[in-house]
Amino acid sequence: MNLFVIDIGGSSIKYAEWDGDTLVNKRSQPTPASWEGMKAQFMSEINKSSLDFSGVAISSPGSVDTKAGIIYGLSAIDYIHRFEIRKELEALFGLRVAIQNDANCAALAEVWKGNASTVSNSAFLIIGSGVGGAIVLDRKLYAGPHLFGGEFGYMILNEKRQTFSELTSPVNLAKSYSLEKGTGEDYDAVHLFDSENEALAKKYVDQFYATLAIGAYNVLVSLDVDRLLIGGGISRRPGVVERLDKEVKQLLSAQKAQDLTAEIMSCRFLDEANLIGAVYQFVTEFAES
Repeated sequence: MNLFVIDIGGSSIKYAEWDGDTLVNKRSQPTPASWEGMKAQFMSEINKSSLDFSGVAISSPGSVDTKAGIIYGLSAIDYIHRFEIRKELEALFGLRVAIQNDANCAALAEVWKGNASTVSNSAFLIIGSGVGGAIVLDRKLYAGPHLFGGEFGYMILNEKRQTFSELTSPVNLAKSYSLEKGTGEDYDAVHLFDSENEALAKKYVDQFYATLAIGAYNVLVSLDVDRLLIGGGISRRPGVVERLDKEVKQLLSAQKAQDLTAEIMSCRFLDEANLIGAVYQFVTEFAES
């Protein structure tokens, strides 16, 4: 099966082609400012290929209703929401189109070919500017009746009603560190974690692990999955998953829930995850139709 694959992002759109069983011809373009501009870019990119496509697989931000073909919720691209986008794209391409949420695509990539491929039930924490997530039960995504399944970033973790995303985001922590440090510089998360031997940086790095461990603990005791996978760039930092695993085990032991022995691992895929997951969404969606 050959598919044209699209990963829509707030600042750029990634394109690739699924040629049999491999992603080829990966490239990206800036995200257009309008829906008409996006459609024109789609056609420009698909016309660059000599492959005979069976369909189009798309990863998108927002709450994607895969049955209705509508993207609900909010994202940085306001013009893709709340209309029959799949129907319009099928008319544009003259091909079948599958669309799935980007965090769910990342999870599907892991279920299909990554570090969740050998288990039935898994959960995902994708750490970036916030905390995204996904739930997979019996190797199928669980989105829930309101498309909020796996939206772990919304969990409130303290009496101030701060969310998991607010408290754990490396971007937010780096901003707070920069303000408290008071040098006038805007330090990024890489600098923050590289400086964790400094007392102030250590305070914020410790906060990251403490809140990530609490969130992970809540996910595990709520869902009792086989494996919890951590994604996003931070997950590839040496020692992150190991320290998280240690802190979660301490929480489980303190609450006498140590019989819960789910594995915590990093995701296998990074920049290709959404593209690969979009392909799997297409394959499973149309296999069932």
